[in-house]
Amino acid sequence: MTPTTNGPVRHRRGRTRRRAVIGGAAALALTGAALVTTSLMSTAGAASSWPEAKGQQPVSKTIEVSGTRDGGLKRYYGSGELGGDGQDEGQDPLFKLKDGATLKNVIIGAPAADGIHCQGSCTLQNVWWEDVGEDAATFKGTSAGSTYAVQGGGARKADDKVFQFNGAGKLVVNKFQVSDFGKLVRTCGNCSKQYRRDIIVNDTDVTAPGKSIVGINTNYGDTAALRNIRVHGDGNKKIKTCMRFTGNNTGAEPVETGSGPDGRYCKFTASDITYN
Repeated sequence: MTPTTNGPVRHRRGRTRRRAVIGGAAALALTGAALVTTSLMSTAGAASSWPEAKGQQPVSKTIEVSGTRDGGLKRYYGSGELGGDGQDEGQDPLFKLKDGATLKNVIIGAPAADGIHCQGSCTLQNVWWEDVGEDAATFKGTSAGSTYAVQGGGARKADDKVFQFNGAGKLVVNKFQVSDFGKLVRTCGNCSKQYRRDIIVNDTDVTAPGKSIVGINTNYGDTAALRNIRVHGDGNKKIKTCMRFTGNNTGAEPVETGSGPDGRYCKFTASDITYN
């Protein structure tokens, strides 16, 4: 379940405007998370081709994952109760990962429901979202030591959030690609239980249109570090890099307080972002 984080919930405008995320993998070590090199980047750093699905599988009931599940680059999509085509809150995910689980080599097609839920620390390795549902992935661990690694993969057409960070701990997104999106990562602005959250986004390609790369709550001590970010198709620099908010636990709309690097909460410099 994904609480509203900022702005009204936007319902999907039809199949031509569906959402998506692009994920990448790399060398930021995170509690032993494996490194991968399947991000399919061109030498210029922009996204090249996506993998072709090796079969497909409808999902009518959430798949629970413990340990490691290798999807073999099969396309999974919602059916039955998971087959809705909306942005409504409270949808169930296609995959639910238990603490410490890894999901790899998966293509999530449409409809995607609420994507993936991580109940604790998790690794998403070479996961591709063709058309993001409510959110691509939601991170829900309650321990300050929880770590979440997004390594390789991709996604497109996200009307709102790609990664929803509701829980506690640290999220590292590495060698990721995202295009046609609202927010790449947002820490929950109005969850009933709030935490401090840290985000690292590294070696990532961002393609317009989009609203923001990260959004954080400074009053809870959230931080976001951006490194080696390549922005494509945004010559007017409309995509905000790091948005700062005052969050709450009452369900009220969080208040935006600023954007851009500030050295304390949004930890990067102009040289970390390049425009192509």
